[in-house]
Amino acid sequence: DYMKKLRKEKLLILDEWLLYPLKEAEARDVLELVEARNKVASTIFCSQYDTSEWHENLYDPTLADAICDRIIYNAYTIQIEGESMRKRKGIPE
Repeated sequence: DYMKKLRKEKLLILDEWLLYPLKEAEARDVLELVEARNKVASTIFCSQYDTSEWHENLYDPTLADAICDRIIYNAYTIQIEGESMRKRKGIPE
């Protein structure tokens, strides 16, 4: 039921994307989710890592290829450089 709900959301934001490597079941769930949402709904992936580093954290090379193909090649990429946004925009000392 939860996966059905995620598939139907107009906008899904995955924050801290790949902060920890995915296990097999998690990678399969992500593949199913991005496949269902591909060109149908918007998904934002917020990550500490460059897209070139995602592959190694997606459990299996074949799953990683499938997931990255559906995310990266139909995406806009925004990279923020410098200090952490939390540090820049946080409460002043």
